[in-house]
Amino acid sequence: MAGESISGNLKDLSLNRNGAVSKKSHLVVCFGEMLIDFIPTVAGVSLAEAPAFEKAPGGAPANVAVCISKLGGSSAFIGKVGDDEFGRMLADILKQNNVDNSGMRFDHDARTALAFITLTAEGEREFVFFRNPSADMLLRESELDVDLIKKATIFHYGSISLIDEPCRSTHLAAMDIAKRSGSILSYDPNLRLPLWPSEDAARSGIMSVWNLADIIKISEDEISFLTGADDPNDDEVVLKRLFHPNLKLLLVTEGSAGCRYYTKEFKGRVNSIKVKAVDTTGAGDAFTGGVLKCLASDASLYQDEKRLREAIFFANVCAALTVTGRGGIPSLPTQDAVRQTLAEVTA
Repeated sequence: MAGESISGNLKDLSLNRNGAVSKKSHLVVCFGEMLIDFIPTVAGVSLAEAPAFEKAPGGAPANVAVCISKLGGSSAFIGKVGDDEFGRMLADILKQNNVDNSGMRFDHDARTALAFITLTAEGEREFVFFRNPSADMLLRESELDVDLIKKATIFHYGSISLIDEPCRSTHLAAMDIAKRSGSILSYDPNLRLPLWPSEDAARSGIMSVWNLADIIKISEDEISFLTGADDPNDDEVVLKRLFHPNLKLLLVTEGSAGCRYYTKEFKGRVNSIKVKAVDTTGAGDAFTGGVLKCLASDASLYQDEKRLREAIFFANVCAALTVTGRGGIPSLPTQDAVRQTLAEVTA
């Protein structure tokens, strides 16, 4: 059964960037933004038409960290929030979900970022952000928890932290520390175009660290954006334009349809399960969390297609369960919920 293959037989080994096997803690350190999402209580209306909003903790890297922990893995979050009630609430939420929050910093002058999200009837989203600047944009290199980064089996990040200084330079410094420490570098561009100065700036910023990643997770829409509207379903486009020589694993999420995968040795596709979507917020992060949780305990996963397909199906189920609830972190599934679903669909 897929669930048993993934959750069992954990190995206390990690593979560094040079291929050497070493003992590691299976820790996934997630770097970037954490914020408050305001979700309308009614789908299919504009922000102005929404009668009320529910607040939910969010931010892609933080979502991934919480997902890994809820799935029984080990995770930490590094980022900055405001020294305000929202920021303290977010730090507490990480702690409640057994995520190491010792790398969080609090800014006395800037507020915690906010995002208002409109939902279509199908649960798809549009964003309006409030960050002028927000605390996450102001993390400085001197505030990095270097020792925590060095412990990472996997160092995971997005692109939003690359938009503005000083966070961009801090992000690059953290990546360098992780790389030198033998961590696997995991990248989810998580395109949020309204936050970038222009489309060209977004493409340039996202691609500026592309060739440094060992693992990349990307959506079909992001493929079209980064390659200039090429067909995202064309394997040649993906392999020639996006699969760089040092990349170990490229994952292309297809929403409810599942995920495509590419390595140097093989490529394929894994279907997802059918669910009724309420809110797609956090689905991609749940998928990423599912994959990274598996990879942190089995670093050679991408070299065995059968085990990789099992891990991707596990991650697909994580994403599918997430869209059945509202908000990012509140909807992330537990390990037991995923196992139960896996047992049902593979029985």
